[in-house]
Amino acid sequence: MQLAKPQVSRAVLAAQTRPLLRTGSVTRVASLVSGTHRRAYSSPAPESQQPKSSGSNAPLAFAVGSVLSGALGYYLATSTSDDSQRNRASAELNSSYGSPDDFKKAIDELRQTFPDEGVVTTDAEDLETHGFSENDYHPSSHPSVVVFPSSTEDVVKIVKVAVKYKMPVIPYSGATSLEGHFRAPAVGGICIDLSKMDRIIEIHEADSDVICQPGLRWMDLNDELKKKGIPLFFPLDPAPGATIGGMLSTGCSGTNAVRYGTAKAEWFLNATVVLPSGEVIKTRRRARKSSAGFDTTKLFIGAEGTLGIVTEVTIRLAPLLPTNVAVVQFPDVRSATEAVIEVVNAGVGIQCVELCDDQFMRATNIYGMSTRKWPEKDSLFFKFQGPTQRSLKETADIVKKITEKHGGSGFSLARSEKEAHDLWMDRKNALYSSLAILPGARGWSTDVCVPVSRLPDLVYGTKKDLEEHGLLSTIVGHVGDGNFHALLLFRNDEELEKAHAAVDRMVKRALALDGTCTGEHGVGMGKRDYLYEELGEGTVELMKTIKKAVDPLNLFNPGKLYPDMPANTKKDH
Repeated sequence: MQLAKPQVSRAVLAAQTRPLLRTGSVTRVASLVSGTHRRAYSSPAPESQQPKSSGSNAPLAFAVGSVLSGALGYYLATSTSDDSQRNRASAELNSSYGSPDDFKKAIDELRQTFPDEGVVTTDAEDLETHGFSENDYHPSSHPSVVVFPSSTEDVVKIVKVAVKYKMPVIPYSGATSLEGHFRAPAVGGICIDLSKMDRIIEIHEADSDVICQPGLRWMDLNDELKKKGIPLFFPLDPAPGATIGGMLSTGCSGTNAVRYGTAKAEWFLNATVVLPSGEVIKTRRRARKSSAGFDTTKLFIGAEGTLGIVTEVTIRLAPLLPTNVAVVQFPDVRSATEAVIEVVNAGVGIQCVELCDDQFMRATNIYGMSTRKWPEKDSLFFKFQGPTQRSLKETADIVKKITEKHGGSGFSLARSEKEAHDLWMDRKNALYSSLAILPGARGWSTDVCVPVSRLPDLVYGTKKDLEEHGLLSTIVGHVGDGNFHALLLFRNDEELEKAHAAVDRMVKRALALDGTCTGEHGVGMGKRDYLYEELGEGTVELMKTIKKAVDPLNLFNPGKLYPDMPANTKKDH
């Protein structure tokens, strides 16, 4: 469904992002370099399990050594009491790339390397598609060329061309990102579109895991498992079009997080990664657990394609259990949140619990696709999970009792599988329902996350702020883990600017409540300026040290994740 777009000028879309923020206290990193360590290497494996290395392991060993020595150097540099002796630029990332002539040579070499039609494209429409998104309002920026690899070996060839000509590389797959993750830098670059690398390589039902390529969509995987009669599923559930590689790279999660956690849990057992040097590594074997060395898989989870390009993944699966859905209304958000805290602590079978505010319920009624007319009150949507119908009924009884204790009313439990599906679809139709309350509007979607007990303060503060600035919004929260989503509606440039400013205030409000600027959308280019305040200077500079060691030319997805150091930064001692 194509939504009509109001006239929003390019000037506004290309406006500068929010001002840089002051940093928090410095986190010292001396402990990182204490004790002994072993030389890093890629251990041998059977040929069917281990990709062929595209070079020796020396670059990886050098990178790890650089991380350790860089951390030591950073600690020693920041321990001095004389600010004037520090070179702040030393922590910044490279921004010097090849010339336009170099880029032209790189494109010519890519065409020679991949002569088949459609693998390498500089078509204007393709460049537009890969440098712009309908899902966000960050400035568009097109790559110089798009390449569609079909294997790890193809990605290695592309990366080696990029290194040769100092040309940035931007990974791309599902394009569902909301924070500008796949925008090219101003100089251009090579967009590596992994969407054709979407094969399920092996299914190990007995081990509850799957080996697949990064372009596979999570919903397609679950559909294939269902088609084969395998009673397992991959429980991470972000946007419907999201791919496994993008989910890993952004550290995603979704409505199931209260039960199954996020991408940063143990759902990704290993990954095959092409490093910025062109070397291929596999982070570990397929065993369910391992205490052998660093957990290098997690180094790439949430790194947003800045440290390596994932070309193969082994993911865990979970048992597919019976579910049912219930909806209950509350007098206010605080009562609903207190009920959720007690429900979760009761240990009953909750797969999802979603907070939908009164405006969202009004929007659902206006949208008109629901099978019922809802009370326009703050509401909770529960998805129960259990091995038997008896266990589901027992969970429903306990939840009903707890919600009534906290002022809940109208507890409605689905009486059939179809009714459960219809009830849950009212929650899943959040985007289109929300747009219905302001005809002709578009929506700026953003997320933050706070400790669950602080969620009411965040919701009340945000709703009051939006009312004061004349903005209409719906609020949906993964209340079981304190994750809060708002869709800010706007129709013109003036309202877009107001929405942008409101997002900034929302993030600062979440940070003040000991929360995070993003619970599941990732950092990208949209929220990187908040990291100094959220994580502290020491942590951010350590991230940059790792980035510089692994990718000294800053070729992989530049301009994302790592913030520039604020000019007014003052180091603590």
